[in-house]
Amino acid sequence: MTDYFEVHERDGPARLGELRLSEPLVTPALVDDVLSDAGSLWREDQPTPEGDESTLTVLPHRGFPGGTATEVQEAFQVQYEDVDFPSAAVVGTETAQDFGADAYVLSGGPGLDGHAAAFVDALLSVKEALPADTALMLPGVATPANVATLAWAGVDLFDADKAYIRGLEGFYQHTDGESFLEDLEELPCACEACRKPRSEFTRKDCAEHNVNALSAELARVRERVRRGRLRDYIEGQARHEAWLTALFRRLDSQYAYLEEHTPIQRRSELLAASEESLRRVEIQRFADRVTSQYRNRFDAPLVLVPCSARKPYSESQSHKQYSRAISYRGHIVSMTSPIGVVPNELELTYPAQHYDSVVTGDWSEDEVTFVASVLERYLERNDYPQYIAHVPEDYRPIVERVEESLDIAFQYTVADHPTTDASLANLDAALEGYDQYRKRTREHNTVRAVADFQFGDGAGDALFGDHIQTGGRYPSLRVMSEGEQLATLVPQYGTLSLTLEGGRQWVDSDVPTKRVEIDAFVPQGSVLAPGIIDASESIRVGDEIVFEGPKAFGVGRAAMSGREMAESTRGIAVDVRHTEER
Repeated sequence: MTDYFEVHERDGPARLGELRLSEPLVTPALVDDVLSDAGSLWREDQPTPEGDESTLTVLPHRGFPGGTATEVQEAFQVQYEDVDFPSAAVVGTETAQDFGADAYVLSGGPGLDGHAAAFVDALLSVKEALPADTALMLPGVATPANVATLAWAGVDLFDADKAYIRGLEGFYQHTDGESFLEDLEELPCACEACRKPRSEFTRKDCAEHNVNALSAELARVRERVRRGRLRDYIEGQARHEAWLTALFRRLDSQYAYLEEHTPIQRRSELLAASEESLRRVEIQRFADRVTSQYRNRFDAPLVLVPCSARKPYSESQSHKQYSRAISYRGHIVSMTSPIGVVPNELELTYPAQHYDSVVTGDWSEDEVTFVASVLERYLERNDYPQYIAHVPEDYRPIVERVEESLDIAFQYTVADHPTTDASLANLDAALEGYDQYRKRTREHNTVRAVADFQFGDGAGDALFGDHIQTGGRYPSLRVMSEGEQLATLVPQYGTLSLTLEGGRQWVDSDVPTKRVEIDAFVPQGSVLAPGIIDASESIRVGDEIVFEGPKAFGVGRAAMSGREMAESTRGIAVDVRHTEER
C-alpha cells in the first residue's frame, strides 16, 4: 500500500509516476536531492526516523551484496515499521515483499551492473514480490547510456552516484557510452558544466557534466513514455553497450512480463525499424490472436496481397485497384513485415493501421521466417476453396515456403507488378465464376472478426450471432439486435466499444469476461483503484471490461492491468463509458 507514489502513464514496463512529496517529483527520476537515509543496522541500532513529506526516507536497513546466500538474507531481513511519511524499504532479491513502503530499494544493485542475466532474474523476482503501485529504486548503476533501458525494464528511481564518481575518475559520459576525458579535444555537450574552454575543464566539471547528462536523458525517457515511444528509442539506444544489448534481448525473451505491462492499443505510431521490432509484444500479440482467435467467415477464395504504405490499407491506391479487380469475390489478406498477415476485417485493429516500417525491397531471413510462420499458422486454422497470391516477386519465397510446408497450391497472378493492367486482369480472371458477397455479409463478418480478436475465440458468434444488424458507414459501424445497440466499431483502434446491453450479453455468454468487482458505489467518469475489490488477471491497459458492484453495473476501458487494479491504492483504474445504478 502506498500513499506517496502514483503511476499516471505506462509504456510497457516503463512508468510515468509521481512521488507525492511536498514538491512532487515526476518519475523516472534522480532522487539524490530528496532522499534521506536513516542508516544501516549492520553496525548499530538506529532510531526510527521522524521523516517528513519533503523527502523520501530510507528506513533503517540491512543491505545485501550480490551473491548473498538466501538463508543469510532471510535471517537478517529487517521487518519495517509502518510510518506516516514517504518511506522506502531496502530489500534483497530473496526477501522482497510488501512492507507497506512507498518505494523499495534493491540492494546489491552495483553487482548487477553489466550482468544482463542476473539483472533480469533479479528484476522479475522483485517485481513479482512487490506491490504493483510502489516505486522501485536501483542505486549505484545509472549512467546516461543505460538509464533509458533500465527505465524501460521497470525501474523508477535512480541516484547519480556512478555517473558522478566516473566523472571524478576522468570518464566523460554520454548517451552512447563514455570517453577518457584526456582523449577529448573538445566537449561534445552544451550543458552548464561544459560551457568553458577544454583546457579549463576539470574532473569535477566532468562529474557535474555526467550528472547533467543523466538528468537530461531521464527527461527524454519521461517524454518518450508520455508519447508511448520509449521502445522505439531503446531499440537503438541499447546497442551502444554490449551488456545493454544483452539486457534488452533477455527482457524481450520474458514475454509474459512484457505482455502484462503492454497496452492493447496506443495513440502513437509503432515504428518497426530493426530486427528487434519483430519481438515487440504488440507484433507477437497481433500474430498470436490472428492465428488462434480469428476465424475467416467468407465462403470465397483467399487472395494474398502486399501491404501498402498508407494505412488503413483499403485507402491506398494499390488496394483500391485490388478491390476493384476482386469485386467482393475473394477474401483479402495482406502480407506485411513486421506484423505477418492482416485479414481485411482487421485492417483497423491495432497495430495494423498504426505501424511504419523500413521498406528496402529486400526481406531479411528473420522477416521471411516470421511472416511465413504466421501465414502457415493462419492457413492451418482457415480453409479456402482456392488460394491466390497476388504478390510481387520478393513476396513469393514466403508463399512458396508455406506451399511446400502445407502441401497446398497457390495461383500466382502478378505478371510484372501487382498494379499493372495485365496483373489485375489475371486477378480478375482467377476469380471468375465466384459470386460476390453482400455488403451486409462484409459488415457482419467484420464485427464478428473483431470480436474474435478482441474477446477470444468464438466471441464473434457468441456475442453477435445471426440476430444482429449493422448500421452506420464503415469504418464507424454500429451493432444492434432487436432495436438495441450492442456495440460500436471504433475506427481509431479497430476495436469494439460495448453498450450496457452489449456488456450484459458478454457476461451472460460463454466467452471469458474481463471483469472488475467494485465496492458499493456508483462510478461517475472513472473508477479509482481504492474502489476496486478484485479484477481479472487477464485485463490489460486498454481492454474492454465490465464492472459490477452492489450498487452499479457498467462497461468501460481498463486504465491499469488487472493485477494493478487489485493491488493499487491510488490512480484511475477504469475509464467508465456506461453505468447503471442497481
